[in-house]
Amino acid sequence: MALREVDEGRSLKLGETGTSQILVARPRAIITTILVLSVLAILVGLGTWQMERLHWKEGLLADIAARRAAAPVALSEIERDAERPGGDIEYRRVSLSGTFDHKGERHFFATFEGRTGFYVYTPLTLADGHVLFVNRGFVPYEMKEPATRRAGEVEGLQTLTGYAREKLDAKPSSLVPDNDLSKNIFFWKDLAAMTASDGLDPANVLPFFVDADETVKMPGGWPRGGVTQFDLPNNHLQYALTWYGLAGALVAVVIASVVRRRRVGTEQ
Repeated sequence: MALREVDEGRSLKLGETGTSQILVARPRAIITTILVLSVLAILVGLGTWQMERLHWKEGLLADIAARRAAAPVALSEIERDAERPGGDIEYRRVSLSGTFDHKGERHFFATFEGRTGFYVYTPLTLADGHVLFVNRGFVPYEMKEPATRRAGEVEGLQTLTGYAREKLDAKPSSLVPDNDLSKNIFFWKDLAAMTASDGLDPANVLPFFVDADETVKMPGGWPRGGVTQFDLPNNHLQYALTWYGLAGALVAVVIASVVRRRRVGTEQ
């Protein structure tokens, strides 16, 4: 009789202990589940966002390729589109004529084919009196000064083809250095600063640039045209697979943990 009471007492205590363990474990399991689902939702969301960016980037690259393959349009058409709200002129091919003012060229610090140097932006006076800054191309660092490349300082009326490029409204990043106007070195394409430093009337300067294409050949070989960058980075698929892979790894870890706990519980 005494032994039965002892056994029943032990069973009661064990039952109470098991119940308390379940009560403690239940909130912990709920919190863990919420955290896992939250992290999983974030990872899947990031992967889906990168897939959306991938589709956007592919459409952008296809549009750029189509514009490169199109016939050049008159500069007047680019002017009209640039004045329209939301007008998109970037990378459109254009044909234009005018006279260069080489004394007003501005130098944009750049690298091209592994060499450090400058893109030469030169004011081009058009038949109607307006001025357009044309990126005539690349010169090596040691050829920054026009005196080192006199043959390329072409005179008289010039006709060329190129790509319309939109101006920047502000410095693209705080990491980009400020333009050094005293040394005529630009680190970002500040059209207003180029205009002011040349003493030009802003109302007379067209609000965009043109990059001379590879067909524009300068005597002496400098500046070298065809420097427009068309290859935009497109790593969105890789990023998407990374996020989806982390989500899959998280699911695998959770499943393995659940299986292990059930196996331990069964053995006990």
